[in-house]
Order: sequence, then structure tokens, then C-alpha cells
Amino acid sequence: MDEVSEQPTYSFKAWGRRLGRRVIDFLAPPKCLVCREAVLEPASLCLSCWAHLRLIDAPVCNVLGIPFAYDQGEGAISPAALADPPQWDRARAAVAYDEASRRIVHSLKYRDTMEAGLLMARLMARAGQPLIHEADMVIPVPLHRFRLWRRRFNQAAFLSQQISRQFGKAYRSDVLLRTKASRSQVGLSFDERRKNVAKVFEVAPEGFGHIAGRRILLVDDVLTTGATVGSCAAVLKKAGAAHVDVLTFALVLEPKRPHIG
Repeated sequence: MDEVSEQPTYSFKAWGRRLGRRVIDFLAPPKCLVCREAVLEPASLCLSCWAHLRLIDAPVCNVLGIPFAYDQGEGAISPAALADPPQWDRARAAVAYDEASRRIVHSLKYRDTMEAGLLMARLMARAGQPLIHEADMVIPVPLHRFRLWRRRFNQAAFLSQQISRQFGKAYRSDVLLRTKASRSQVGLSFDERRKNVAKVFEVAPEGFGHIAGRRILLVDDVLTTGATVGSCAAVLKKAGAAHVDVLTFALVLEPKRPHIG
């Protein structure tokens, strides 16, 4: 009897949500996150912009996540990863960094466009599903408190929250801290980026117990040279993390180009 009485209430709520969504779409029709043309669903791209987005699919280097031209077998590692092994264990990205993906990243990073973040998180979940399933905890790359105060928003934290919520994973933004205000990485060379983020991250004193022996998924928006996430991964492993994987929305395929930002 209780189930019968609850059903109309649920249906009414669902109907109300659908109606509310239609009213919002009528007053402010959803637009493509890149070109601003009309689309059917919010947090999406039009067909033309979607076609220009370069998704990164297998086969990829198991360590750097860069795409291979052909399948080299499970767990294959690229020459770049062998020549300069990173501090993390595995990295995955959803798309290649180009003009289309840059505009999506900047919409979230500099204009606080939450719909851009929702699309990014969906694509990241697709690309990094094995890493997410194996993770014990999701941690964002932190901003220094002064930069967070100026920007009022940490895009990595937003993406981490969406992913942890979708997969039911623990999320912590208080265990890894950025204790020094380094300059922006934009415009810096390959070596300058590494020097710029050296010794700027620390694990909070109360965070060691949460990290020790855990598999950590470190989340950021773009992987360029790997300097920032590499510095974070080194700190996490020194604090006792058993495994550190990296998941980003975009991957710069030519990381030594200094103008990437």
C-alpha cells in the first residue's frame, strides 16, 4: 500500500523537474560550449565542434597516456616515458589539447562556466574509467590560497568532485596543499616549468593518515609537460601513497612548446 501511495509523488516530482528544465531551455536555450550555436542538450557541443574535438582512445602509452599509431600490446610504454620516467604511475587524458579543447578549458578555468566542467568530467570519466575504479581517493591539484582568492575557483577541484561523485570515490581537497605562490606556468619552457613548481606542494600534517598505502587519483584540467602533477605525485608518494595515477581533460601532444597555456 505504501509503494502505491508513493508512486504518484515520485511521478509528480519527475514531471516537475522535466517541466522546469523545459522552461529554462525556453528562456535560455542551451548553446554549444565552443561556437555558441544552439544545441539540444546543455553542457554539450554541436556536431561540427564535436567533430573537431580529438578524443584520445586506446592504444596509448600506459605511463604518459599519449596515443600510439598502432597497438603495441597491453601495458606498452612509449620511448618518451622510458627516456624520462615521470613521478606518477599512469596518466590518461580525454582529448588532445588544441583550439577546440582550449576553449572548453578556458570556459571553466577563467569564466566559471559549470557546463564546460560537466562536459569535461564526463569525457574524463570515459577516458580514465580503469584508473578511477582502482583509486581509493580522488585529489585535485591544489591552487595557492592567494590565487584561489583571486580566481575564486579551482577547476581541478570541480572536476574531481564530479568524478568522485559519479563513481562513489572518496574526495579530499585538504590533504595536498600548495604552500608557495609560484608564477603561472603559461609561457614557460619545459625546464622552467619544472623549476617553477619544485618544492611548492606539501601534504597537510593531518593528511598522512589518509594517503598512506592508498591508491590516489590526481586530477587536473591539462597535462602539458607534467611538471605540476609530477611534483604533486612525488610529494604524495613520499607521504606514503602506494600508487599515484593522473587524470586530465586535455593532453598537450607537443609539451615542449612554451606558448601552451
